[in-house]
Amino acid sequence: MSETASGQGGGRADVELRLPADGAYVSVLRTTTAGLAARLDFTIDDIEDLRIAVGEASAMVLPEAADDSALDCHFHLSPGELTISVSVTTSRQVEADFDSFAWQVLSTLASSAEVDQADGRFTVRLFMRSSAAGAGL
Repeated sequence: MSETASGQGGGRADVELRLPADGAYVSVLRTTTAGLAARLDFTIDDIEDLRIAVGEASAMVLPEAADDSALDCHFHLSPGELTISVSVTTSRQVEADFDSFAWQVLSTLASSAEVDQADGRFTVRLFMRSSAAGAGL
């Protein structure tokens, strides 16, 4: 995975979304993700996998959100690739549960996934490459 594709060195996100840190708004994130993936010509199956994966990423970060936190989402787009970072502000050190159902689903559906805690933020980042891109379509 390239530095830009992983969202690590790509600079500012192509699309940023800030929502209340409340599970009621996860559907907005899922819909936004689907729309962006469709613009990148992801297959219908890939789009559904992404919708599920961002829902699981949200399920991991939302319980860790500080009272005044927002759910921040950053999307880095490139042809046939999408990197999504979902994060919240935390008031304590968070230990990611890599045995959780959410992580198992997320890491299975995404091409790759990682968690990070730095500067008072807990982040789940996932990278997805379109299966159509690998098929030469």
